[in-house]
Amino acid sequence: MFKRLALVAAISTLAGCVTTEERSLHQQTIAAIHGSESNINQRLTNLELQSSNQVDYIDSLENEVSSLKQQIHKLNQKHYQHSSPQEISPTQSLQHLASSDPVPANKVVLGQVERISIESIKQTFDARVDTGAATSSLDATDIEEFERNGKNWVRFHLSGRTQDTDKAADKKNADNKAAKKEAKDNWIEAPVLRYVKIRQASTSETERRAVVELWINVGKIRERTEFTLADRSHMSHPILLGREFLRDIALVDVSKKYIQSTAK
Repeated sequence: MFKRLALVAAISTLAGCVTTEERSLHQQTIAAIHGSESNINQRLTNLELQSSNQVDYIDSLENEVSSLKQQIHKLNQKHYQHSSPQEISPTQSLQHLASSDPVPANKVVLGQVERISIESIKQTFDARVDTGAATSSLDATDIEEFERNGKNWVRFHLSGRTQDTDKAADKKNADNKAAKKEAKDNWIEAPVLRYVKIRQASTSETERRAVVELWINVGKIRERTEFTLADRSHMSHPILLGREFLRDIALVDVSKKYIQSTAK
Protein backbone atom coordinates (compact mmCIF):
# COMPACT_ATOMS: atom_id res chain seq x y z
CA MET A 1 0.00 0.00 0.00
CA PHE A 2 2.78 2.37 0.91
CA LYS A 3 4.61 1.62 -2.35
CA ARG A 4 1.50 2.46 -4.33
CA LEU A 5 1.09 5.78 -2.55
CA ALA A 6 4.76 6.62 -3.13
CA LEU A 7 4.39 5.76 -6.82
CA VAL A 8 1.30 7.97 -7.17
CA ALA A 9 3.08 10.85 -5.41
CA ALA A 10 6.10 10.52 -7.69
CA ILE A 11 3.93 10.53 -10.81
CA SER A 12 2.04 13.62 -9.56
CA THR A 13 5.31 15.44 -8.88
CA LEU A 14 6.64 14.64 -12.35
CA ALA A 15 3.37 15.74 -13.95
CA GLY A 16 3.55 19.05 -12.07
CA CYS A 17 7.11 19.63 -13.26
CA VAL A 18 6.12 18.90 -16.86
CA THR A 19 3.16 21.31 -16.61
CA THR A 20 5.38 24.07 -15.21
CA GLU A 21 7.95 23.53 -17.95
CA GLU A 22 5.23 23.59 -20.62
CA ARG A 23 3.86 26.88 -19.27
CA SER A 24 7.33 28.42 -19.19
CA LEU A 25 8.05 27.23 -22.73
CA HIS A 26 4.67 28.56 -23.90
CA GLN A 27 5.36 31.99 -22.38
CA GLN A 28 8.82 32.09 -23.98
CA THR A 29 7.31 31.21 -27.35
CA ILE A 30 4.71 33.99 -27.07
CA ALA A 31 7.38 36.51 -26.06
CA ALA A 32 9.52 35.47 -29.03
CA ILE A 33 6.56 35.88 -31.40
CA HIS A 34 5.80 39.34 -30.03
CA GLY A 35 9.45 40.33 -30.37
CA SER A 36 9.58 39.10 -33.97
CA GLU A 37 6.36 40.95 -34.79
CA SER A 38 7.75 44.17 -33.32
CA ASN A 39 10.98 43.79 -35.31
CA ILE A 40 9.04 43.17 -38.53
CA ASN A 41 6.86 46.25 -37.97
CA GLN A 42 9.94 48.36 -37.29
CA ARG A 43 11.64 47.08 -40.45
CA LEU A 44 8.52 47.88 -42.49
CA THR A 45 8.49 51.42 -41.08
CA ASN A 46 12.16 51.88 -41.94
CA LEU A 47 11.62 50.55 -45.47
CA GLU A 48 8.69 52.93 -45.99
CA LEU A 49 10.77 55.89 -44.80
CA GLN A 50 13.69 54.90 -47.03
CA SER A 51 11.32 54.50 -49.97
CA SER A 52 9.83 57.91 -49.25
CA ASN A 53 13.29 59.50 -49.15
CA GLN A 54 14.17 57.90 -52.48
CA VAL A 55 10.91 59.09 -54.05
CA ASP A 56 11.56 62.59 -52.75
CA TYR A 57 15.05 62.55 -54.24
CA ILE A 58 13.67 61.34 -57.57
CA ASP A 59 11.17 64.20 -57.44
CA SER A 60 13.98 66.72 -57.10
CA LEU A 61 15.69 65.16 -60.13
CA GLU A 62 12.44 65.30 -62.08
CA ASN A 63 12.17 69.01 -61.28
CA GLU A 64 15.64 69.57 -62.71
CA VAL A 65 14.76 67.55 -65.83
CA SER A 66 11.54 69.55 -66.21
CA SER A 67 13.51 72.79 -65.99
CA LEU A 68 15.90 71.56 -68.69
CA LYS A 69 12.97 70.57 -70.90
CA GLN A 70 11.51 74.05 -70.57
CA GLN A 71 14.81 75.59 -71.60
CA ILE A 72 15.03 73.26 -74.61
CA HIS A 73 11.43 74.09 -75.52
CA LYS A 74 12.21 77.82 -75.49
CA LEU A 75 15.23 77.25 -77.71
CA ASN A 76 13.12 75.20 -80.12
CA GLN A 77 10.51 77.95 -80.23
CA LYS A 78 13.15 80.47 -81.22
CA HIS A 79 14.49 78.11 -83.86
CA TYR A 80 11.11 77.27 -85.31
CA GLN A 81 9.40 80.60 -84.69
CA HIS A 82 7.98 80.63 -88.22
CA SER A 83 6.37 77.20 -87.93
CA SER A 84 2.62 77.01 -87.23
CA PRO A 85 1.51 75.67 -83.83
CA GLN A 86 -0.09 72.26 -83.70
CA GLU A 87 -3.83 72.48 -83.28
CA ILE A 88 -5.86 70.24 -81.05
CA SER A 89 -9.14 69.13 -82.50
CA PRO A 90 -12.39 69.42 -80.51
CA THR A 91 -12.73 65.62 -80.71
CA GLN A 92 -9.40 65.14 -78.90
CA SER A 93 -10.44 67.57 -76.15
CA LEU A 94 -13.71 65.72 -75.62
CA GLN A 95 -11.90 62.38 -75.47
CA HIS A 96 -9.50 63.77 -72.85
CA LEU A 97 -12.38 65.00 -70.69
CA ALA A 98 -14.25 61.72 -71.05
CA SER A 99 -11.19 59.69 -69.99
CA SER A 100 -10.79 61.61 -66.71
CA ASP A 101 -11.84 59.61 -63.66
CA PRO A 102 -14.62 61.17 -61.58
CA VAL A 103 -13.60 62.47 -58.17
CA PRO A 104 -15.71 61.31 -55.17
CA ALA A 105 -17.83 64.15 -53.79
CA ASN A 106 -16.51 63.65 -50.24
CA LYS A 107 -12.82 63.87 -51.20
CA VAL A 108 -10.50 66.73 -52.12
CA VAL A 109 -7.87 66.49 -54.85
CA LEU A 110 -4.33 67.51 -53.85
CA GLY A 111 -1.31 68.05 -56.06
CA GLN A 112 2.00 66.29 -55.49
CA VAL A 113 3.17 69.52 -53.80
CA GLU A 114 0.97 71.82 -51.69
CA ARG A 115 1.44 74.78 -49.36
CA ILE A 116 0.40 73.83 -45.82
CA SER A 117 -0.05 76.02 -42.76
CA ILE A 118 1.14 74.99 -39.27
CA GLU A 119 -1.39 76.52 -36.86
CA SER A 120 0.88 76.67 -33.81
CA ILE A 121 3.31 79.03 -35.56
CA LYS A 122 0.92 80.45 -38.19
CA GLN A 123 3.39 79.93 -41.03
CA THR A 124 3.20 78.09 -44.34
CA PHE A 125 5.63 75.65 -45.94
CA ASP A 126 5.89 73.55 -49.07
CA ALA A 127 4.91 69.91 -48.45
CA ARG A 128 5.34 66.90 -50.69
CA VAL A 129 2.22 64.71 -50.82
CA ASP A 130 3.33 61.08 -51.14
CA THR A 131 0.98 58.07 -51.21
CA GLY A 132 4.02 55.80 -51.02
CA ALA A 133 4.76 56.86 -47.43
CA ALA A 134 2.53 55.65 -44.61
CA THR A 135 3.38 58.36 -42.10
CA SER A 136 4.01 62.09 -42.34
CA SER A 137 7.29 63.72 -41.34
CA LEU A 138 8.87 67.16 -41.09
CA ASP A 139 12.35 68.62 -41.02
CA ALA A 140 12.96 69.17 -37.30
CA THR A 141 16.22 70.67 -36.03
CA ASP A 142 17.53 71.77 -32.62
CA ILE A 143 15.31 69.17 -30.93
CA GLU A 144 15.05 69.52 -27.14
CA GLU A 145 13.17 67.07 -24.92
CA PHE A 146 11.66 68.15 -21.60
CA GLU A 147 8.96 67.19 -19.11
CA ARG A 148 5.70 69.07 -18.53
CA ASN A 149 3.01 67.96 -16.07
CA GLY A 150 4.64 64.55 -15.81
CA LYS A 151 4.58 63.94 -19.58
CA ASN A 152 7.31 63.93 -22.21
CA TRP A 153 7.33 67.02 -24.42
CA VAL A 154 9.59 68.19 -27.20
CA ARG A 155 10.44 71.58 -28.66
CA PHE A 156 12.02 71.90 -32.05
CA HIS A 157 12.73 74.23 -34.90
CA LEU A 158 10.89 73.59 -38.17
CA SER A 159 13.36 74.36 -40.90
CA GLY A 160 11.96 75.92 -44.03
CA ARG A 161 15.27 75.64 -45.88
CA THR A 162 15.55 72.99 -48.61
CA GLN A 163 17.73 72.36 -51.63
CA ASP A 164 15.64 74.80 -53.66
CA THR A 165 15.53 77.55 -51.03
CA ASP A 166 19.26 77.21 -50.41
CA LYS A 167 19.89 78.00 -54.07
CA ALA A 168 17.54 80.98 -53.89
CA ALA A 169 19.20 82.18 -50.69
CA ASP A 170 22.61 82.09 -52.36
CA LYS A 171 21.29 84.22 -55.20
CA LYS A 172 19.42 86.74 -53.06
CA ASN A 173 21.78 86.73 -50.06
CA ALA A 174 18.86 85.94 -47.75
CA ASP A 175 20.99 85.82 -44.57
CA ASN A 176 19.59 89.10 -43.30
CA LYS A 177 17.80 90.14 -40.11
CA ALA A 178 14.34 89.34 -41.47
CA ALA A 179 15.36 85.80 -42.43
CA LYS A 180 16.97 85.19 -39.04
CA LYS A 181 13.88 86.48 -37.22
CA GLU A 182 11.66 84.17 -39.26
CA ALA A 183 13.88 81.22 -38.39
CA LYS A 184 13.56 81.98 -34.66
CA ASP A 185 9.77 82.14 -34.95
CA ASN A 186 9.58 78.57 -36.30
CA TRP A 187 9.88 76.93 -32.87
CA ILE A 188 7.16 74.43 -31.94
CA GLU A 189 6.32 72.73 -28.63
CA ALA A 190 4.21 69.56 -28.52
CA PRO A 191 3.69 66.46 -26.34
CA VAL A 192 5.41 63.27 -27.52
CA LEU A 193 2.94 60.59 -28.63
CA ARG A 194 5.56 57.86 -28.98
CA TYR A 195 9.06 57.16 -30.27
CA VAL A 196 10.07 55.26 -33.41
CA LYS A 197 13.43 53.94 -34.54
CA ILE A 198 14.57 55.04 -38.00
CA ARG A 199 17.40 53.48 -39.96
CA GLN A 200 18.94 55.85 -42.50
CA ALA A 201 19.71 54.53 -45.98
CA SER A 202 23.40 55.47 -45.67
CA THR A 203 24.03 53.62 -42.39
CA SER A 204 22.94 50.51 -40.52
CA GLU A 205 22.54 52.35 -37.21
CA THR A 206 19.06 53.17 -35.92
CA GLU A 207 18.04 56.57 -34.58
CA ARG A 208 15.21 57.25 -32.14
CA ARG A 209 12.76 59.90 -33.32
CA ALA A 210 9.77 61.45 -31.57
CA VAL A 211 6.26 61.49 -33.05
CA VAL A 212 4.07 64.54 -32.35
CA GLU A 213 0.61 65.70 -33.39
CA LEU A 214 -0.02 69.12 -34.99
CA TRP A 215 -2.97 71.00 -36.48
CA ILE A 216 -2.39 71.84 -40.14
CA ASN A 217 -4.37 73.48 -42.95
CA VAL A 218 -4.23 72.58 -46.64
CA GLY A 219 -6.68 74.72 -48.58
CA LYS A 220 -10.06 74.01 -46.97
CA ILE A 221 -8.74 70.92 -45.16
CA ARG A 222 -8.02 71.28 -41.43
CA GLU A 223 -6.68 68.12 -39.77
CA ARG A 224 -4.78 67.07 -36.67
CA THR A 225 -1.89 65.06 -38.08
CA GLU A 226 0.91 62.91 -36.67
CA PHE A 227 4.45 63.84 -37.73
CA THR A 228 7.74 62.04 -37.21
CA LEU A 229 10.53 64.50 -36.38
CA ALA A 230 13.02 63.63 -39.10
CA ASP A 231 16.04 65.10 -40.86
CA ARG A 232 14.79 66.25 -44.28
CA SER A 233 17.49 68.83 -44.89
CA HIS A 234 18.70 66.91 -47.95
CA MET A 235 15.19 66.60 -49.40
CA SER A 236 13.39 68.89 -51.83
CA HIS A 237 10.61 69.77 -49.35
CA PRO A 238 10.70 70.25 -45.55
CA ILE A 239 7.38 68.44 -44.94
CA LEU A 240 6.03 65.11 -46.17
CA LEU A 241 2.33 64.20 -46.02
CA GLY A 242 1.72 60.43 -46.08
CA ARG A 243 -1.22 58.07 -46.52
CA GLU A 244 -2.46 58.42 -42.94
CA PHE A 245 -3.18 62.11 -43.59
CA LEU A 246 -4.83 61.43 -46.96
CA ARG A 247 -7.01 58.56 -45.76
CA ASP A 248 -10.74 59.15 -46.36
CA ILE A 249 -10.30 62.88 -47.10
CA ALA A 250 -8.16 63.40 -50.20
CA LEU A 251 -6.83 62.03 -53.48
CA VAL A 252 -3.54 62.94 -55.17
CA ASP A 253 -3.02 64.07 -58.76
CA VAL A 254 0.73 63.57 -59.21
CA SER A 255 0.69 65.42 -62.54
CA LYS A 256 -0.14 68.74 -60.84
CA LYS A 257 1.10 70.99 -58.04
CA TYR A 258 -0.61 73.51 -55.75
CA ILE A 259 -4.19 72.49 -56.58
CA GLN A 260 -5.50 73.58 -53.16
CA SER A 261 -2.90 76.30 -52.57
CA THR A 262 -0.75 78.86 -54.32
CA ALA A 263 2.96 78.50 -54.93
CA LYS A 264 5.13 80.89 -52.92
